[in-house]
Amino acid sequence: MKTNLIGRILLSPFTLLYSIGVALRNIFYDSGLLKSTSFNIPVISVGNLSVGGAGKTPHVEYLITLLQEYLNVSVLSRGYKRKSKGFKWVSSNDQVTQTGDEPLQFKRKFPSTAVAVCESRNIGIPMMLQGKPDIQSILLDDAFQHRSVVPGLNILLTTFDEPYTKDFLMPSGRLREFRSSAERADIIIVSKCPFDLDEQTMEKYKKELKPKPFQKLFFSAYEYSDPYYMYNPSIRKKLTPDTKVVLLSAIANVEYLLDYLDVNSDIVQLLKYEDHHYFKEEEVLLLEKIIKEINDPNTIIITTEKDAMRLDLHRQKILESKLPIFALPIKVKFHNEKEDNFDSSVKDFLLNFKA
Repeated sequence: MKTNLIGRILLSPFTLLYSIGVALRNIFYDSGLLKSTSFNIPVISVGNLSVGGAGKTPHVEYLITLLQEYLNVSVLSRGYKRKSKGFKWVSSNDQVTQTGDEPLQFKRKFPSTAVAVCESRNIGIPMMLQGKPDIQSILLDDAFQHRSVVPGLNILLTTFDEPYTKDFLMPSGRLREFRSSAERADIIIVSKCPFDLDEQTMEKYKKELKPKPFQKLFFSAYEYSDPYYMYNPSIRKKLTPDTKVVLLSAIANVEYLLDYLDVNSDIVQLLKYEDHHYFKEEEVLLLEKIIKEINDPNTIIITTEKDAMRLDLHRQKILESKLPIFALPIKVKFHNEKEDNFDSSVKDFLLNFKA
């Protein structure tokens, strides 16, 4: 705690400069000096105030699953760390370097869903509608801080372990905006909650977050399924406490995943890289070496579905080496049987939307 305090003090001059920039930007948008664009179709934004790790991807997938039965839903993302520029439709056959990992994951899991990437949301949305006029709704991935577009429904995520109310502006903390920016949200979701979350704890968080009267508050957790072989999803592996696992992860926050695997498997090695890391050939060779040294045919490599998108750059080597790489699928589960309430909130927005 003392180290964190000292670090925040040392970084405070830079945090002050950053806060001035954020404040001026918000003033310009609030005063109309910078223009925000609204669209005549329902736009739903899913984002967070902090840098990474809040669970945006599974919540976007939840919304796709919820809505695709009723309307032609699509997804627009920036395509973080992609090497292409400008607007691009995402194809299942694309390489991750051209799209970013999350958009490619959306497209491969939901092939009939239109997915596009563009640095500018207010440019990307018109191009999507021009290219596919039958689009009926757009989900914006990681767009809470992008005020150039006014979403019809603004969903803000914050994690159970690190709520934005206990965080600080960058670089002293992980917040990209002031805590007060949460007031722009229509729905706040406390994500990555424990499964045994009780009413008393939920009430505690409600007092901590202090949602406005117009804001709805929900609590969600991850539900894991059996991991599948990354090149054949029909091949599944049932985890047991005796299953030896090499965990390969390049996501912002691996603790939630570790908690699950600690109980349901035997983690023999953890390979942790920075978020959205593009795996190198030597790192794939390291996996091959580790598997040979363990010398147990029941040992598997587990990674996230997002990491699997980037590992696929080394498909030929992985297949040649017969590396047993399994992706661990996750889905969102709302606490206290409030899933129907969340679903209803989204559907009510769509039903009441007026262009």
